[in-house]
Amino acid sequence: MATLKTTLIPAQATHPGVLIKDEIDAIPDFTQRTLAKELGVKPSFLNEIIKGKRPVTADLAILLEKSLGISADYWMKFQSQYEIDKARVKQKNIKKLRNIEIWNIIKEYVPVRYFKKHNYLIDELSEDIKAIKKIYDVETIDDLVDSFSKDKFAYYRKSEKLKIDDKNMFAWSSLAQYEAKNQKTNTFNFDNLNQLVSNLNNIFYENSDTTKRVQTLLNQFGIKMLLIDKLEKTPIDGFSFWSNNNPVIALTLRHNRIDNFAFTIMHEIGHIHLHLRNDRNRKFMDLTKKQNVDQCEKEADNYAQESLIPVDIWQDILDNHLPLDDNKIISLGDQYKINPAILLGRVCYEMNYYAMKTEIDKKLK
Repeated sequence: MATLKTTLIPAQATHPGVLIKDEIDAIPDFTQRTLAKELGVKPSFLNEIIKGKRPVTADLAILLEKSLGISADYWMKFQSQYEIDKARVKQKNIKKLRNIEIWNIIKEYVPVRYFKKHNYLIDELSEDIKAIKKIYDVETIDDLVDSFSKDKFAYYRKSEKLKIDDKNMFAWSSLAQYEAKNQKTNTFNFDNLNQLVSNLNNIFYENSDTTKRVQTLLNQFGIKMLLIDKLEKTPIDGFSFWSNNNPVIALTLRHNRIDNFAFTIMHEIGHIHLHLRNDRNRKFMDLTKKQNVDQCEKEADNYAQESLIPVDIWQDILDNHLPLDDNKIISLGDQYKINPAILLGRVCYEMNYYAMKTEIDKKLK
């Protein structure tokens, strides 16, 4: 099978008149007027050829062969190549202008600086357009605009308390789905979720190299995990969806806290267990300070709470250990192998203890 060669397109086409001028300059005491006289043409006619305003015809090629000793075939090939190059340069410029028009539209819907910062774009227009199409999974820019309109209200409900940039939200969710396609992991099985939850709680309790260990564990159990850098006005905690045959959990580490990280992971596993099991087309984007929380979100919240602190343990705390302070929370954490920051987070949420002074370390390590 023949290999197609890449066609190199010059910056500009070279007219054979350039060679005529070079030949004149190379011969002592030889001028355009002298050559015009030998060719039997007007000096102005020859000058227009030299300036590229007229083509070298077959008749003129034969005359140049006799006068300059360069074959007529060569002159005709030179002229033919000039016409081809000129056409290719024109097409290249048309394509370049079209790419500029496309890029101007892209900038209205895509946070270009974010993608440049994270090396998805290389400042080469045609390649950057291809990269954006891949990330957003579209064939045309019209598809991009249409997808933006649909995505705007697809995964989340706006809260008046949240400042949301729709362009950045669209970019974040698109990038998460793009990266998920590129990640390979083990086969997923719903039957293994209880064991996964148990293993995760051990990691949360130890809180050492936690993010990496959680990602490794999720991958072992067939769940893809992504950490996507946050953009401005994208108050996303977690995002869960299917990618081919694997569920995906995408996060932004908006809060470097073990309780927030653990709850978000379990919340998204709740979506996988309860809601994505029978509908692989659904996607759940969970925002900070949710408003008008629907039933699915409440169910995922309950799943996370009970996975991190089982019902019987929480009831024991309520029945036998109130009021709570740091020492009691740390002691209970050691007793039940639950990170004290996770216990503290639940206490603050359930009992409105946010004003309680504490020395418990909440940092994600």
